[in-house]
Amino acid sequence: MPSKYRPQIFGWFGDLDKGPHSLPLHDDRLIYANDNYCAFIRQEHSDQIFYTCLYFVAIILGIILIVGTVMFIFGFNDSKIGDQLTIVGIIGFITCCFALNYAIPEFYQNAFSRLGSPIIFNRKTGKVYVNESYFFNFKILRHPKVFLQPKKRRIQEYDWNDMHGVIIHNFSRNALSSTVLMVCQPGTHQVIDHVMLDPARPATGRMFVWGWINSFMVNYKSADIDDGEYKTDEEAKFKTDIIEGEGWPEWMVEAFNATSLEELAVIKQKYNIKP
Repeated sequence: MPSKYRPQIFGWFGDLDKGPHSLPLHDDRLIYANDNYCAFIRQEHSDQIFYTCLYFVAIILGIILIVGTVMFIFGFNDSKIGDQLTIVGIIGFITCCFALNYAIPEFYQNAFSRLGSPIIFNRKTGKVYVNESYFFNFKILRHPKVFLQPKKRRIQEYDWNDMHGVIIHNFSRNALSSTVLMVCQPGTHQVIDHVMLDPARPATGRMFVWGWINSFMVNYKSADIDDGEYKTDEEAKFKTDIIEGEGWPEWMVEAFNATSLEELAVIKQKYNIKP
């Protein structure tokens, strides 16, 4: 049965239901939580280093293969089986170009994303705040100019009610999966954006983060707010270490702690933020 969200994301495995869960977290990506909001990181530092190196090697190999296929195309053009070899070379060249189109953004995203790219969930206002690398946007084809802007960031406020979880394969030999938030037009299943929530998760643990966040957003008892790396009374240290200097707008940082939509509206008015 296909996903109910359209357009369906590549690698889709299953849709996730919202609602409280009794699953324990068993995860260190919860970095901070208090009674108003929680913050999850999407990348652990060790994973970020590993994938940066992996995609860097992939890019180098891709460039070498592209040069090799070009030489292959023109080098065997006059041979008896030149036509067949030329076709093989063209197929290889196109394949390498598509591979680089995937590898370069992944390298940039891992190399330039800092401090785990935290995502913030406010359960009092139902808002979600994202500050992340440009290349989290799941585009397949990109304009060449985006490769010259690796530090471009997306800073966005979303409504939790318009975000829905899906599981996707990452097609690795370790059978890892990822949880993606599909941002839909209000009241519909029409997808207008994607936000990575929980990348590279073994199948047995793919519900832990999704379940905890759902429980947190409805104030369910299984969401222990003192499970984070920073304890509940260490908000100042959390903001100093993780939030400051990362380009979060002042109004957004203040909105993390908003306790109602009315209070959020006052904060936006204070900073002249349009609704």
